[in-house]
Amino acid sequence: MATPVLDKAEAEAQPASPYITVTFRIRRFDPEVSAEAVWEDFRIEIDPKERVLDGLHKIKWDVDGTLTFRRSCAHGICGSDAMRINGKNRLACKTLIKDINPDKPITIEAIKGLTVLKDLIVDMEPFFQAYRDVMPFLVTTGNEPTRERLQSAEDRERFDDTTKCILCAACTSSCPVFWNDGQYFGPAAIVNAHRFIFDSRDEAGEQRLEILNDKDGVWRCRTTFNCTDACPRGIEVTKAIQEVKRALITRRF
Repeated sequence: MATPVLDKAEAEAQPASPYITVTFRIRRFDPEVSAEAVWEDFRIEIDPKERVLDGLHKIKWDVDGTLTFRRSCAHGICGSDAMRINGKNRLACKTLIKDINPDKPITIEAIKGLTVLKDLIVDMEPFFQAYRDVMPFLVTTGNEPTRERLQSAEDRERFDDTTKCILCAACTSSCPVFWNDGQYFGPAAIVNAHRFIFDSRDEAGEQRLEILNDKDGVWRCRTTFNCTDACPRGIEVTKAIQEVKRALITRRF
């Protein structure tokens, strides 16, 4: 069947294609192939209103199935697709193509400070170990209550900000102290300790403060605000760290 030929007026009446050509420059690493990481370019057609994650999907599904990255919910809740996009820690599922200058190559690499396993995937175990070490759970004494442990709205508001953490590691892997010394607990662990230290129902605040008083705890923070800038949930991470420091200083007075 012949393709219909449009006259000039009909052609001009056709809506313009929303797609543009974008170059994704991805830092690739496969330990089974080479001990060194390399940059690889992929040129794809994509709607600028789509997300970086959509571009990565297009590359993996249509161009190179060996491209490896994490993602789960794809809606900014699970935090699994944190990566460095144009030099900044972001969630690929929340970053629109149009918001990061698509006229230039979009550079994508794994978050820093954690061992890269393949392409954009890092070993998250040290990050989660620090999280576990600060006891991120409610600690109470006595028998199981027969009713809910009530809390005032004011007491709940005291730690509301730090309940938003999704454990994406964007804050911790943006911290220059963590880059240079992986023993530092890191912002995310401190944020999750803060969430329980200031919970009026919890009884292990002193224990958590003592954990964070260690040489690898809150005193390693240099207040660069990288963590606050990187948080995709808008948590005031640096403020939370300062509040924990203040609690350590004032608890004996």
